Formats: sequence, structure tokens, C-alpha cells
Amino acid sequence: MGSAPVEFTRKLFAEAFQISWFLFRIMIPIVIIVKVAQEFGLVATLGGALSPAMHVVGLPGTMGLVWATTMLTNLYGGVIIFSSLGLGHTVTVAQTTVLAVMMLVAHNLPIELRIAQKAGVRLRYMAVLRVAGAFLFGWLLFRVYRWGGWLQAPNRADWLPPAKDPSIPVWALDRVRELVMIFVIILSLLLLMKILTRLRITELMVRVLSPVLRLLGIGPSACTITIVGMTLGIAYGGGMIVQEAVSGRASRRDVLFSLSLMGLCHSVIEDTLVMALIGSHVSGILWARLVFSLTVVFFLVKLISRISEANLERVFVRPPSA
Repeated sequence: MGSAPVEFTRKLFAEAFQISWFLFRIMIPIVIIVKVAQEFGLVATLGGALSPAMHVVGLPGTMGLVWATTMLTNLYGGVIIFSSLGLGHTVTVAQTTVLAVMMLVAHNLPIELRIAQKAGVRLRYMAVLRVAGAFLFGWLLFRVYRWGGWLQAPNRADWLPPAKDPSIPVWALDRVRELVMIFVIILSLLLLMKILTRLRITELMVRVLSPVLRLLGIGPSACTITIVGMTLGIAYGGGMIVQEAVSGRASRRDVLFSLSLMGLCHSVIEDTLVMALIGSHVSGILWARLVFSLTVVFFLVKLISRISEANLERVFVRPPSA
């Protein structure tokens, strides 16, 4: 009896190491490449190229650098640029919210697109979905806020991070801390999932959410990974998402639809709070985001369900890789 907890702990850590190592092999080369791109000014160049697009969604052209940084790094990287450019108090709440929803939909793309590709979804499809989806969402929200005259007061950011030491050693130490934190979160997530499964709460969650997901074309087999991705995010839940796809328990269409929904709306707790701290309004970063994501995926499912398996493989899916 005494060895059972030890064996359980050993298996838990072994599974956490396996999933973390899979993610780290994706993340470490990509973060190094992105850092090199930043050092050579390529991110700033991309930000300048995005400047005209920012005007279309009612934002200052300098916001292009914020979005470019967010797409190539993460939300925190974008927020730091937002702070360093002094934009927190020079725009309206509506403008901040429009920028925030674009950041929420399209961020950390090099890593998250690679994870989706490993799970069996074409990289080019996910890239178009997230970047075009972010821009469309931002444009629609801009038009709605301008039409109603809503949230036009000056923005008041509750929190903006201080500028960081840009040196390579500090950057490297921050990345190591992030990797350790990812392992801790994955370990905690695995333990939580085992507890929820033992208590049959996961089964209850699947029963409750299945009607909504089934309406979107997502079967029960992909329900759990959809919940994980939407609540914790693709990067944290990525290993579990790929594991589920490789196992064959979820069909390719279920994985495709699930990752499409996750791509547009994931990490609804942490990411929403981060965007709220810079002055974004909950009407956009939470409620409009949910409505937009569910609506887009609903029509995507209707469209994709009509195409043949051959076209599905050519445009949308690929074999998952362990």
C-alpha cells in the first residue's frame, strides 16, 4: 500500500517531463530565432509594415510594433512595447480594447502554430485563421464602438510593466524561468486532470459542454482538450493536445475544429486579466471574443463539413506527429 503514492508520483512526474520535453523542443529553438530577429530589427520592420493596417482598425500606426511583437513573442512582450511607447494614456478605452482583442487572437504564433501543426492541422490554415481573424475581429469591434460612441473616454491603464534589461543574460534567465514555470503548470494540470477524472467531474464537464461543442461540430472525444486549451492556453495544454491527437481518440475533423476554436479563443482566464490590466474593456476582451470565436467556428464547420476528404487533407489537416 505504501508504494502506491510513490508509484503514482513517479508516473506523474514522468508524464510531465515527457510532455514538457516535447514542448521545450519546439519552444527553445523558436524563442532563440525570435530573439535574433528582434536584435536585427526585423520585428520593428514588421511593425512598420503593419502601420497602415492599424489605421484601418482605428489605431495609431505605432500600434503595429505592439501587434508585431505580440504575434512573434507573447502578450507580455506586446504589453511591454505598449508601455515603453507611452501608449497607455494616449488612446481611448475603445482603441485599447481593439488592440487587445487583436493581441488575444494572434500572439505567440511561432510556438502555437507549430503545436497545432504537430497535432495535425496545416500551419498555413491556422496562420491565416488567427492573423486574418484577429484583424477582422479588431475591425468589427472598432466599427461597433465608433457606431455606438462607446468607450471613447481616455484610457487609464491599471498596470503597465517597467522596461526590462535588454541584455542577453537577463533575457536567457527569464526564458529559463518561463520553462520552469511551464513544467510546474503542466505537472499541476496533469494532477488536476487525474483528480477531476477520479471524481468524475471531467465526465460531468463533457456532458454539460458537449451540446454546445456538438453544435459547433466538435465531438465528445475532443471536448476535454478543447476545455484545456480554452481555459489554460495552447502553449500550456499543447503537449496534451498533441498527445490526444496522436492517440487517435479524436478524429481529424474534431481536432481541426477544436484547434480552430482554441486558436481564436484560448487562455480565457489569464489572458483576459492581463488585457484588462492595461485598460481594455471586458465587453471586447471576453464577451465579444467568445461570440466572435463561436460564430466563426460555427460557419467554418458548416463550410468544411461540405468538402471531400481529399480537399480536407490538402488544405486543412496533416498527420499528427508525436
